[in-house]
Amino acid sequence: MTTTNGIKHSIAIASGKGGVGKSTVSVNLAVALAEQGVRTGLLDADIYGPSIPTLTGIHQMPGGNGGKILPLRAHGLSLMSLGFLAPEGVPTVWRGPMVAGAVRQLLEDVAWGPLDYLLIDLPPGTGDAQLTLAQSLPLAGAVIVMTPQDVAMQIASKALAMLQQLKVPILGILENMSQFVCPHCGTVSAIFKQGGGRQASERLGVPFLGEIPLDPQVCQTSDAGTPILLRHPESAVAQAFRRAAGLLADRIRQETTAGPVIRMGP
Repeated sequence: MTTTNGIKHSIAIASGKGGVGKSTVSVNLAVALAEQGVRTGLLDADIYGPSIPTLTGIHQMPGGNGGKILPLRAHGLSLMSLGFLAPEGVPTVWRGPMVAGAVRQLLEDVAWGPLDYLLIDLPPGTGDAQLTLAQSLPLAGAVIVMTPQDVAMQIASKALAMLQQLKVPILGILENMSQFVCPHCGTVSAIFKQGGGRQASERLGVPFLGEIPLDPQVCQTSDAGTPILLRHPESAVAQAFRRAAGLLADRIRQETTAGPVIRMGP
């Protein structure tokens, strides 16, 4: 199945609220897919708070060709973000129709070229960007990112219900900032709670893609613009992202019966 601009599978990465690490998850899932030789793109559709430029270490204006914007390349990915196009530090103060128009432009006016996967980092919540995306692009499905707390499950369920109303398949729930393993003594601590993502997947009847540990190195590498999969490829966090990406690819194959075969992690 080929969609807009030669993209086979478009996957929305969503959350019900901000602060759950959705953009960091988007970058590292995309890198985990690209590591396996799968042509992967990442679209930063978070119009009000684009963070992909910082997370990937790319701060330059993209070029153009034939009236189309050319995506930037880094870490094996094709990248596009409003943050590449707008002056740094200038807030985006737009009403709903302007947000919808910007999302359409990022989808339609970018020469993505042939891609196996395009991951789309949505803004948090349930608003114009999500509606525009679902109406403008055939989505293979969506991943819901949440943290372990009960309140996070309640909020994630709202995002899931919105996507289901828009007829977007739910590919799974991914729990971020799960248990913390002390780098000095090895003690495992459930900083927020334990098992919230798995419980949510069972309660909501959707697949569970795994738990991403809470690790200070994620913050350090993200701020430095290098995904943790590349800076610390053998870390527990990197391995967790690879397993999640493998499960995600399996789910897409089940939904579309046409996904490229990739094998990741133990």
